[in-house]
Amino acid sequence: MEIKQATYIISSPSFDQAPKPDRPEIAFIGRSNVGKSSLINMLCNNRKLAKISSTPGKTQLINHFEIISTNPSPQRGEGKGVRSWYLVDLPGYGFAKHSQSTRRRWEQMIENYLRKRENLVNVFVLVDSRHDPQQADIDFINNLGKWQIPFSIVFTKVDKNKESVTTKNVTAFLQELSKFWEQLPTHFVSSALTKQGRKEILDFINELNSH
Repeated sequence: MEIKQATYIISSPSFDQAPKPDRPEIAFIGRSNVGKSSLINMLCNNRKLAKISSTPGKTQLINHFEIISTNPSPQRGEGKGVRSWYLVDLPGYGFAKHSQSTRRRWEQMIENYLRKRENLVNVFVLVDSRHDPQQADIDFINNLGKWQIPFSIVFTKVDKNKESVTTKNVTAFLQELSKFWEQLPTHFVSSALTKQGRKEILDFINELNSH
């Protein structure tokens, strides 16, 4: 799959103010400073699409982008394999620097979106490959399981590590997850700088959108 066009649509304070759920929707979420905006821009091949900020917690609304993509192997009746879907940039979780009431409001907004957005196909949970397993990531993923939300994991910023460090941290994270999960989720390793993982993630999205 190749993304031909990515257009910002709207930022919404709640799931029921988001665009009409009339096409597949893929969401991205992670802790602060995990490289979410950089990954989205890399996937869409547009460095200015999602706003990148050095200030943690800058994304505070549900941000929708309309994506026009092409499938290199279209199914019969798909019209040259052109597909329209939504990419969603969600606020992060685990904001220690914000007030408890603000954090709770964001958490409730995210939970409502994840549990009630009927056209949500998959959530990509971004995990920083530079660190040992973080409890906030484990807890969030376990909540997705409890809510029966389909998800995958993207380990980000692998260009910042030696390959051995990435392998160690990814293995440790998956081992920690295996304490709670009988079957581990699909996962990818990525770099917004080198574009590692781009094809694999886009092909996976294309497969999800085809169902």
